Amino acid sequence: MPDWTKNNLPQDFSMRILIIGATGTIGKAIVTSLQGKHEVLQASRQGSHFSVDLTDPASIQALIEQVGVLNAIVSAAGETRLKPLAGLTDQDFEFCIGSKLMGQVNLIRYGLQALTDNGCITVTSGVLSQKPIPGGSAVSLTNAGLEGFVRAAALEAPRGIRINVVSPPWVNETLLSLGMPLGNGLPAATVAQAYVHSLEGTMTGEVLYP
Repeated sequence: MPDWTKNNLPQDFSMRILIIGATGTIGKAIVTSLQGKHEVLQASRQGSHFSVDLTDPASIQALIEQVGVLNAIVSAAGETRLKPLAGLTDQDFEFCIGSKLMGQVNLIRYGLQALTDNGCITVTSGVLSQKPIPGGSAVSLTNAGLEGFVRAAALEAPRGIRINVVSPPWVNETLLSLGMPLGNGLPAATVAQAYVHSLEGTMTGEVLYP
């Protein structure tokens, strides 16, 4: 497992960070990992300080305007559908691409304007980009597409802004809720450290594997 206990920030440096998907399993763990050291603004479709719908570009733009100047943005959001290839419809692909892929692409596009110099955006793909499973083709497409976009977008990010993507494995809390074995999973708190490392480190254009 990577050693992410060291970072590049002074001990007393505090960032203003927007977390998208703050009420989800990974999102809540990220918030917990950052609170107390940084100012954390929480956003989700419901139940957070700020409301946002990643499938709606206007909603993302409205959120960015509402929150004001930020040092960093984290997305642990975006929905997909697990279905056998023969059962995937055009609407299923549109849903996956419109939510997890284009939702986070647009968050990067619009979020750049809200960030201070040398800010950071971190988004979320997933293990199926590298380790596909039956029924996961639409998810693999979405995750791999996002990782490719991040690598390229980071080359053009202005003012020293960094862009990374975390590719989580299966999360133990999710596996438990589905009644699945925990052998290939990690606790959400462990996964959250990859996001902290992206925020407090120096890398850009990277896929981080917890």
